[in-house]
Amino acid sequence: MIYISTGGLKSQTGYESINSYLEKGIFSIELSGGKYEEYQKENLKKIKKNKELILQVHNYFPPPKEPFVLNLGSLNFQIASKSFKHIVESINLAAELGAKYYSFHAGFLLDPKVNELGKKINKKTLYNREISINHFIERVIKLACIAAEKDITLLIENNVLSRKNFEEFGQNILLMVDHNECQKVMKQINLNNVKMLVDVAHLKVSANSLNFSPEIFLSKLDKWIAAYHLSENNGYSDDNEKITAESWFWPYIKKDLDYYSIEVYNTPIQELVDQRNLAANMIFNKT
Repeated sequence: MIYISTGGLKSQTGYESINSYLEKGIFSIELSGGKYEEYQKENLKKIKKNKELILQVHNYFPPPKEPFVLNLGSLNFQIASKSFKHIVESINLAAELGAKYYSFHAGFLLDPKVNELGKKINKKTLYNREISINHFIERVIKLACIAAEKDITLLIENNVLSRKNFEEFGQNILLMVDHNECQKVMKQINLNNVKMLVDVAHLKVSANSLNFSPEIFLSKLDKWIAAYHLSENNGYSDDNEKITAESWFWPYIKKDLDYYSIEVYNTPIQELVDQRNLAANMIFNKT
């Protein structure tokens, strides 16, 4: 199944984004980010009565009334507690919407401000990597037990280390960026309902920043990969550009999964339909 993310429709609620997509014949939708709405859950349940509609829930959805940066690796108790609570809420929503998965980003070794996400993060003191990883793993295991009761599989998304942030800090400030750490975390979690969502655009940027092979990453993590985010960029920052038939990742990604999501932003919805058709042709050899 190929989904289209609502992440680029930042000024719309989830309900509005779904309606915008339905008007263009898009019925497989990944709910991501967007604008807060008081009765969002109720509206989503109503629209889900459309039997053709297939939804997945990703990361910062449903968006909270007071924005914060989701970070399961945080050593700040308040932020960690908010992050855990948000994910529990998202797992419950995913189950109510008939979704099979809930996906979220791996943690950070610091707590960025909301306005720093996707941009250069100002230098600050970092958490101890081992302590942060251990807390992240413990929290994911607890969340996986909650998800299992709802028949939800958790998907951890690899982080993106931009060239600017690598140069600012002189080191990797994120969790689960390269294949060594991803393998370490997944082996320690070792649960059937915890897999990985690999964002190939994140991988391209991070591999360029840390000088590792994205192809080796995909090979080493193969047995844990259950989903992909698809977009392109210049290799220096994650700017959610359109994919093409020449995109680097096609020969290396799995072609038998049930979750691929087009995460292209700043593009007319009709062009997103074309992006979905391109992906279907490249993955399944059909339009």
